[in-house]
Amino acid sequence: MSQTTFRIASFNVENLFDRPKVFNFQDKSIGDELLRRIDGFRKILKKEVYTKEDKAALIAEYTLGDAAAGVPPLKDYIKVREDRGKLWSWRYRRIVGVAAGGQKEWDGTVEFVRAKFSETGRKNTGKVITGVKADVACIVEADNRPALKKFDTDVLRSRYPYEMLIDGNDLRGIDVALYSRFSIGRIFTHMFDGTSRSRTFSRDCPEYEIHLPNREKLYMLCNHLKSKGYDPGGTADERRKRQARAVVEILEKYDLGRDWVVVAGDFNDTPDSAPLKVLMDVPDLHDVLALKYPDAPGKRWTYHYRDFEQIDYILVSKPLKEKFIDAGVERRGMYNLKRLTEDEAGIDREIQYESVNHWTNAASDHGAVWADFRLDI
Repeated sequence: MSQTTFRIASFNVENLFDRPKVFNFQDKSIGDELLRRIDGFRKILKKEVYTKEDKAALIAEYTLGDAAAGVPPLKDYIKVREDRGKLWSWRYRRIVGVAAGGQKEWDGTVEFVRAKFSETGRKNTGKVITGVKADVACIVEADNRPALKKFDTDVLRSRYPYEMLIDGNDLRGIDVALYSRFSIGRIFTHMFDGTSRSRTFSRDCPEYEIHLPNREKLYMLCNHLKSKGYDPGGTADERRKRQARAVVEILEKYDLGRDWVVVAGDFNDTPDSAPLKVLMDVPDLHDVLALKYPDAPGKRWTYHYRDFEQIDYILVSKPLKEKFIDAGVERRGMYNLKRLTEDEAGIDREIQYESVNHWTNAASDHGAVWADFRLDI
């Protein structure tokens, strides 16, 4: 019997393949405010009867904004597609009013305007993924399988023979995906868990069966739990808690003392948070960064907004813990890394790639988590 190693990674690529423009802000609060306005705009569109005030609000929000107050029109960030009937009154290719008297008089969709990205940004994302050299990688905020394949071919030099993405519940096309150098077996989706009115997972919690070279089966559960950002009604924490509980219920089908199971992705919360407690307390499920840095939580951070936080994870079952070798976070694709880490107590000073010279061409605002394991073949 010979011995080798294999590597697992998890990386939120910040939807760089085809990101909605509303997310393309360094200050996340700007995007949150735009999402709040878009949500209000959609609620008016769903009304059976549009009042005079409703019509004025639709026109003001969509076409005018408030330049003096720095409030852009929503048409810069969304487009309303009229599939049947007419919502707008047009004159000389300009919207001049609301033609429909209510939602029943027209049918269509609100679509997000996509942002444009530099080739440098794409290359920096590729630099992180190729630099990490994972054999199996959970990719968070990917768009679709063709985009995933094209990125592998064009940027990653066809590193991954296998890629998979199932279109999930997010209407913006923000999904969780998988890159693998090993063949993929069975796939299970949980996008329909919950009710038709309230799906449990914002995207999905797909289960991927990976066939390892030693004929062992590796089960990857990829996640992107509810964000702390835009939070109508203040329900984000409760939904994230419900999603964490649902992951725990999915894990009940496995024997974590015997099966090779990984729960990975962007959980959008810290290890000691109340919403994640039910998941972090699962017996025989271990955070690889805690295994690597048991007494140094300052080395585990994967994201910085107002503080250094670990919100990205690779959790592994007991058999993988027993074969654990090493783990870490690749942060060099993040912007302003030197300034962020300079003179911070308990935080190692780090420097980003030279090609990451502006926040718009950063690989991501997340670091990529990776972990190595022994493999007997």
